[in-house]
Amino acid sequence: MFCSLTMIEVLFFGLFLTFVNADGVADVVLSCSLVEERAGLGGMGGGALFTRTPATLVLRDIPVGPDESLDTLTPFVPPLVPDPDLILFENKVSWPEIPNAGMLLHADCNEQEVMCEISRYTPRGLEEGSDPAYFMVSLSVEGFDFSTSLILQTLPVGSDQQTLVQNKLSLPLSQAGTLLTKVIFLVFSNINSVSAPLRGDVLLNCGFKQEEIPLAPEVCLEWRLQHRGKGRKVLEIKTKLDDTEGATVVHGERKGSSVDGAQVLSEGNVSMSLTDLKVVDEGTYICTVNLGHFHAQQVIQLHIIQPPQVSLSEEKLFLSKSSPQTLSCRCAKYYPLEAQMEWFFLPPTETEPKLFPNQGSLSSHRQHGDRTFSLSSHITVPPSFSPGTKITCRVTHPALDEPLYVSIVVESPQSDSYWWVLGFLVVTVPFFYQVMK
Repeated sequence: MFCSLTMIEVLFFGLFLTFVNADGVADVVLSCSLVEERAGLGGMGGGALFTRTPATLVLRDIPVGPDESLDTLTPFVPPLVPDPDLILFENKVSWPEIPNAGMLLHADCNEQEVMCEISRYTPRGLEEGSDPAYFMVSLSVEGFDFSTSLILQTLPVGSDQQTLVQNKLSLPLSQAGTLLTKVIFLVFSNINSVSAPLRGDVLLNCGFKQEEIPLAPEVCLEWRLQHRGKGRKVLEIKTKLDDTEGATVVHGERKGSSVDGAQVLSEGNVSMSLTDLKVVDEGTYICTVNLGHFHAQQVIQLHIIQPPQVSLSEEKLFLSKSSPQTLSCRCAKYYPLEAQMEWFFLPPTETEPKLFPNQGSLSSHRQHGDRTFSLSSHITVPPSFSPGTKITCRVTHPALDEPLYVSIVVESPQSDSYWWVLGFLVVTVPFFYQVMK
């Protein structure tokens, strides 16, 4: 039987401080929010469904690179007088190691916010309020591809002295007034959002780590897709962690979806590959890893893109002495819908193009069988335009690194003698051909 899943959201924005030890590791102090369900609402009566209480998370001994300066910062020092009202989680980052945790060291200098949310966590099959206690921590950094969900387990506090208890959580505090914890399980990703071309391939990154003593003999992985209020399973894997032959069960709902089973066992890499992408593959992908009583997840946005094909309706544009000419710009087979078309003209005596005073009309969007779109823009070229004027259609679209331009140069009106000669040739050439034959 495959595992059932729930979704965890990252909601809170926090700040942080960094303290560096002399042995090349840093203590990072994160300002977080303890999120609890508001009692008595039951989803009715208005107001927020959750309460948020300020909390602090200390990640001790994050490795510091050899190029980092250790001179100006000092190790984290807890409050001199323990305060039972403070919610201060202390965790030593040893094993499992938090991937890319070094990004936390630079976020403050880059003026980027750390998002940190902490909530109570009840493992499946265990009673709420059991000892030890568990917490879920969701971390990400604004502007960085860094996201991780940690499950913390509280550690016992020495009983040879009178123990201070945290007032809100009713949990014993250390002598320093902190809640001592360890990371037992984490799920992470190094991408939050990715764009991939239509009919191309993509790799959605996700991985997990657990403490040295395995939490369970097998791991259950599920990838789901959520889009516009609808959800579906993409791929599911269940495998033994001892690499027992034939112990891996894979169920793929989408053709072309796959996970490398060998890397699941050796590296905890549960990244999913998707091939031959279609528009229907776009949406929010949820990677959930289950280990025994525990599960955590990551969320990745996949955007499908297809650049437009742009063309003009005419290869040559001759001015008419008596009536305006119509010129069309066609933007075809693109995705997503957001395409913008603008017209410019450059008279032969000037150096800077000008925006057409009348941008003409747009056709209605046409959607094709592959769910890409097409759109046309039509303008009227007045007889007053000078020969040699350059007319340009500019197209901007999210799939383009820079706008696309297609241009045409207005040519002088063709004289009546041109048409007389052309007509004479059309009539006489076949006649002489028959005579000579």
